[in-house]
Amino acid sequence: MPSKPYVIALEEHFHHPDVAATYAPLDANRAPPLVQRLEDLGELRIKEMDAAGIDLQVISHGAPAMQKMTDAAMAVRLARLANDRLHEAARAHPDRFAGFAALPTPDPKAAADELERTVTNLGFKGAMIHGLTNGRFHDEKEFWPIFERAQALDVPIYFHPSAPAQPVIDTYYATYVPDVPGILRAAWGFTVETATQGVRLVLSGVFDAYPQLRVIFGHFGEGLPFYAWRINMALERDWTRSRSFRDVFREHFYVTTSGFWSDPALICCIQELGLDRIMFSVDYPFAPNQPATEWLHRVPLCPEDRVKLAGGNAQRILKL
Repeated sequence: MPSKPYVIALEEHFHHPDVAATYAPLDANRAPPLVQRLEDLGELRIKEMDAAGIDLQVISHGAPAMQKMTDAAMAVRLARLANDRLHEAARAHPDRFAGFAALPTPDPKAAADELERTVTNLGFKGAMIHGLTNGRFHDEKEFWPIFERAQALDVPIYFHPSAPAQPVIDTYYATYVPDVPGILRAAWGFTVETATQGVRLVLSGVFDAYPQLRVIFGHFGEGLPFYAWRINMALERDWTRSRSFRDVFREHFYVTTSGFWSDPALICCIQELGLDRIMFSVDYPFAPNQPATEWLHRVPLCPEDRVKLAGGNAQRILKL
């Protein structure tokens, strides 16, 4: 085995300034060091990858991308602009960067077409969707053309969080947001909303309609591997389908380590999904590269499994 595995990180973000300029205050990132890293698709990003030993980033536009745009035509135009910018960077650094497409989900048919354009013409490896589209989960049938196209193209859709809708904030989090704003985001709010999307996807039957569809959930599957047994047990009381919740989850879902470098969480995911469905990620620049790769190289795995986690699984799943 190689002394150092090839390391691929695939929940790594950038911002196109024209897209970020549309963000409401809740979604804006204004800290200068963060903005600098989000807008950089060259020297600084590669320098920080090198310092942490990351060989390749699969880059995607940061949340909420086009998902909160009420003007569908603007979403289509800005998605194309952002994807073309990312393609330029990947073309300039083909050995360091690959891309996930930003999709204009306010217009699902246009989103499916943009997925096909970016995969077929630009060489992208799939797409990323952030949170809900204007308050709507993507298991609704209006969005199924995206999944139909993803299956036809044999690429995954990565579901990533964004800040919850205001009614959810008001009911669940408002009391604590002033003192501990992280409760709204990675500490809990992101997980609740994104895990709910995962459960709804299974319940919707989309994986029966598109049996080759693959989805990726970051942050070790937003808690779903831990809860899969209990969800399955509870749903069995009324379940009439040929495949159980747990069977669908294990067949169609992949997870990444983004922002979650925990040995117990990794072991849970290995036991529930198998190591072949787990991929290394950082969540750059919202999380730092160095602690992620330090964890990767010390996590208790045999050399062969470390190679799979570090990049081998991503190479296979994304056809890198």
